[in-house]
Amino acid sequence: MHIEPGILSAAKVAAANAAAIATLATYAPKLVRVPAELVKTVLAAGFFSVFMELYHLPVGASELHFVGASAVYFIFGFRPTLFGFALGLLLQGALFEPQDLVHLGVNALSLMVPLIAVHETFGKRFFARGEGRLPVTWAQILKFDATYYAGVVSMVGLWLLMGEEATPVQDWALFAASYLPLVLCEPLFTFVALKLLGRLEANPAVRRYTTIGQLAAR
Repeated sequence: MHIEPGILSAAKVAAANAAAIATLATYAPKLVRVPAELVKTVLAAGFFSVFMELYHLPVGASELHFVGASAVYFIFGFRPTLFGFALGLLLQGALFEPQDLVHLGVNALSLMVPLIAVHETFGKRFFARGEGRLPVTWAQILKFDATYYAGVVSMVGLWLLMGEEATPVQDWALFAASYLPLVLCEPLFTFVALKLLGRLEANPAVRRYTTIGQLAAR
């Protein structure tokens, strides 16, 4: 989901940076009011960064990463995941790939916009109380991942369309197809992680710094 330097003009990169900052600023007030949410954000950023470094491969017009989106989302919640993505990309750029800092806002939006979309359409129902609450089952995790990564692939396509030079459609299609195995593998990882953490639900740290206790029918 990385966009390489030089694809977008400086003006478009600046606009993307402004949009990313504005997006985070919208959700920041609710995040900073709860200290536990800040801890979850740091943990989400850490796990996301580890996942990204463990597996990344240039494919087509971009890069394939093991993002761990559904695992981070279900374990730490929406806002910590949203900010964790941005912070994780910043850490990755600062420590491992300085050239990626040029497109920090672009790459952050590629992850954040699909997350907001999937959360607002049905994701928040996993954390709801009472009627309308969705159980976190294998099928629902698969639906979450499929919807989310379809959004990520679409965002990458949008950036390529906005690029200074035309990108062959087959390069984008190869990148899009590369996410199919991830959509099949990541739900299994998420399902197992939730099952294991569910056994530790009584632990005070797990109860305070994860959202495990808010989920139904793991």
